[in-house]
Amino acid sequence: MFRRTALLATAAIAMLGAVAGSAHADPVAIKIAYENNPGEPVDRVMHYWQDLIAERSNGEITLELYPSSQLGSKKDVTEQAMMGMNVITITDAGFLADYDPDLSVLFGPFLSDDPAKILEIYESDWFKEKEQGLREKGIRIVLPNYLYGVRHLIANKPVRTPADLAGLKVRVPNNVMQIRAFEAMGATPTPMPLGETFTALSQGVIDGVENPLSVLYGQRFHEEAKYLSLIGYLTNVAVFAGGEAFFSTLPEEQMKIIEETAYEAGLYSQKITNEEDAAVIQKMKNAGVEVIEVDKAPFREATLKAYEQFPEWSEGLYEQIQDQLK
Repeated sequence: MFRRTALLATAAIAMLGAVAGSAHADPVAIKIAYENNPGEPVDRVMHYWQDLIAERSNGEITLELYPSSQLGSKKDVTEQAMMGMNVITITDAGFLADYDPDLSVLFGPFLSDDPAKILEIYESDWFKEKEQGLREKGIRIVLPNYLYGVRHLIANKPVRTPADLAGLKVRVPNNVMQIRAFEAMGATPTPMPLGETFTALSQGVIDGVENPLSVLYGQRFHEEAKYLSLIGYLTNVAVFAGGEAFFSTLPEEQMKIIEETAYEAGLYSQKITNEEDAAVIQKMKNAGVEVIEVDKAPFREATLKAYEQFPEWSEGLYEQIQDQLK
């Protein structure tokens, strides 16, 4: 009897231990990949998220940061994520249009000058449906509200009107909408990863680069190109995405912490991005860059035809998005 009681007690202790253990998920480490250099706003926001998630999870979830394209291009890292690796990369609707063509409308030129209105679309039922579709294709958006900035142009010649873009080779990201936008404005768009762009600019392979001000300065393009044209053709919301194959294996509580802290990091990005532009313009001027205020109307008018080049879009998509923006 004594032996039987002892065995039952041992079994009970083991069961209690198993229950207690199940309350604590295994630690998880996630790699965060981005093209931006240390010190740029993206890097600062990622450090903010790294600290926030470590605190909120009591060290159970850690983010490992890989700036400066260390893990490859957006496309490279997205493919790694879809194969099940524990990695998240910065991306955007322009790139995700490879998986859902409708998403490219969110990267349309001069869609809206108001970042708040653009961000509202990323909270809409329409976008949530798109997110679900991406998950079914293996992509999980983790951070949906990163304000990357308003995209301008730095070049080795002044650009004041669309006519000045004729023959100008401008580096653009490798997505269809931005390529067509610069074609519509009269430039020769030259797609390439951001990590290769400084060398291309210094060697004369390209004549200019478009990006938000903080990125243009953080990537040191002002060392090779001395004319900054404030064309403001795109208000860029970015997202951070990983693979459904990896995230579907995590406990619900861990996913909740990841997504809640990610959203807070996105709000932080909106704060510092809005604060950054005036300071960067002054830094550009101090570095000998001529800052050109342009009349945006001719650029906006030139790019309207870009919206007519997507027969693969759902019917009435552009009008639907315009209604949401109103």
